[in-house]
Amino acid sequence: MAIITGGGSGIGRAIARRLAGAGYRVVLAGRRMQALQATLSELPAGAEAFAVQADVTQPESVEALFEAVVQRAGRIDVLVNNAGVFGPPAPVEDYPYAGWAETVQTNLTGAFLCAQAAFRQMIRQRPSGGRIINNGSLSAHVPRPNAVAYTATKHGITGLTKALALEGRRHGIACGQIDIGNAATDMTRQIEAGALQADGSLMAEPTMSATDVADAVLYMAGLPLSANVLSITVMASQMPFVGRG
Repeated sequence: MAIITGGGSGIGRAIARRLAGAGYRVVLAGRRMQALQATLSELPAGAEAFAVQADVTQPESVEALFEAVVQRAGRIDVLVNNAGVFGPPAPVEDYPYAGWAETVQTNLTGAFLCAQAAFRQMIRQRPSGGRIINNGSLSAHVPRPNAVAYTATKHGITGLTKALALEGRRHGIACGQIDIGNAATDMTRQIEAGALQADGSLMAEPTMSATDVADAVLYMAGLPLSANVLSITVMASQMPFVGRG
């Protein structure tokens, strides 16, 4: 059984399609049930899948999500921590506290709460163990201008991933991170139109299909628990990341 947070759109929807197509039982989690139902309607015929409305920023909502999944499916084999927001664009000196707090709560605290709940279940289920895949970003390596909250949370995801991978060893729990660069989704439409560069210019950046990301997640999920991809980068080939752009 694989849980995908942020499963109602974009990368989460692409991952759900790919995992369900490969025979995984899939649970979609997100705040908007209508969006989750839309994803369910796009899954391959005969796929075993259901949706649970949940807010990853709220501990009681996360607890209810995992209880519902275990009650219905019996175990959890894979958690894809995908839920996230960009946060409002603004320079550091003007960055709104509310935007900072929401971004940290969603991207970092939400990933921690879901990973903690997954750990608890993966430890007690028999056979024990499982895999957690965290959605990082190229922003886990280098920032974009006017994105201090998003950048900080994605750097935090790297630390979270390493801590989970370390503490998961004794429980048979593997954890890895996928750093994504410019997958084409509703969240990246502005990047395709024109993204702010470090020199202050605007440049339309290339994107790749979200399916390319889903293929990488499927590979990570399918490894035996004796092997782990700690970190993988999947990016649009022509985007200005490597070198000076």
